[in-house]
Amino acid sequence: MVVSAGEFKAKCLKMMDDVQNRHLRITVTKRGKPVAELVPIASAARKGAFGVLAGTVTENGDIIEPTGEAWEADA
Repeated sequence: MVVSAGEFKAKCLKMMDDVQNRHLRITVTKRGKPVAELVPIASAARKGAFGVLAGTVTENGDIIEPTGEAWEADA
């Protein structure tokens, strides 16, 4: 993604969030020439897939209690 310095100045906080959350690379230009690049920092904690989804699942009610639905396997 390429943005002008003026646009970056106006939207820098949102763009920083996008770089962090969506792993975007943003090139900032001044008078049409690239002057800076905003890139995500490689996190040391991202070495493997184990635990990537920790804290992202929510539990709604009792997940063990029977639902009362009739299953073909029960017949």
